[in-house]
Amino acid sequence: MSQATTAGSSARVAGEAAAIQARRRRRGLIRPILMIGGVLAVIVASATFWLEGGTYVSNDDSYVEADQLSVSTDVPGIVTDVAVREGETVTKGQVLYRLDPRKFEIALAGAKADLAQTALMLRAAQQDYQRMLSEVESAEARLASDQADLARYGRLVASGGVPRAQYDDARFKVQADQATVDALKGNAAVQLAKLNGLPDAPVESLPQYQAAEANVAEAQRELDHSVVRAPFDGIVTQVSKLQPGMYLPAGTAAFGLVSNDHFWVTANPKETELTWVRPGNPATVTVDTYPGRVWHGSVESISPAVGSAFSLLPAENSSGNWVKVVQRIPLRIRIDRQTGDPPLRAGMSVEVSIDTGHRRTLADLW
Repeated sequence: MSQATTAGSSARVAGEAAAIQARRRRRGLIRPILMIGGVLAVIVASATFWLEGGTYVSNDDSYVEADQLSVSTDVPGIVTDVAVREGETVTKGQVLYRLDPRKFEIALAGAKADLAQTALMLRAAQQDYQRMLSEVESAEARLASDQADLARYGRLVASGGVPRAQYDDARFKVQADQATVDALKGNAAVQLAKLNGLPDAPVESLPQYQAAEANVAEAQRELDHSVVRAPFDGIVTQVSKLQPGMYLPAGTAAFGLVSNDHFWVTANPKETELTWVRPGNPATVTVDTYPGRVWHGSVESISPAVGSAFSLLPAENSSGNWVKVVQRIPLRIRIDRQTGDPPLRAGMSVEVSIDTGHRRTLADLW
């Protein structure tokens, strides 16, 4: 009995040893397969990521921008009324503030009076020119009469029919008449020149009238500009800088106006990221203020120069200490806004992703 038990135990031990050896052989085969497979999986995953990675360009050096200006006017004056308050939404053409209009109204009244006076003077000049023409005709008639007398005296003086002195008087009189005619024609020519050579034209077509009319238009323009209106829809800011009673020189900024419906994004990607970016490429925009909210748009334009080219002191590379620095090129992304979108503010930080549509190939590796 003990021998049988011993034999069974030996067989069982031998079977277990064989199983262990079999498992070891299988493990020896699986291990290199797993190692090679893992390396292949990493290679395939890396290649896939690289091939797909050339499609999108992402950038977080981007900001929301909007139309904005410092409201001002080109005429000086004292502020009499500020018609808006801080943060108020205004529409195009809405009154923002007013200057004291009295000096502009006085200037306009004076310009209109000068215009009326100019019209009277021109009409009088036209009448005076006609009078001068009549005087020329009368003087020419006297000249013709005196010339006839002189001719008659010339025939009689030789025969003694008239004294020599009378003939000389007639000759001097003709010379005086000719001088008078020449003087009157000269005066008429000067008057005609003042009428621009158009003695019968409407006074409204003459330069003097048009100059006076331009002064009226300028005075009216200055009066109109004493009331400052919003050039576009937007939100006013820093209104407290302007107070009634303040003297505002021409061109001085009163307060700010920021558009509330025209926004875009300015991104500053590296020059090496713009290889395949073109105007019109679709883009998505996420704003840090609104996590999870996505705006869609497209590349509107790409700057023709790097950002540093517009700096006050651009980089100089003529020295021997030059270090190559990757430049950034601004581009503009249009935002397609939808009804119900949260409000955007100029200067908000955003992240953009541009779909270039480019697909890498393995040939790009070589």
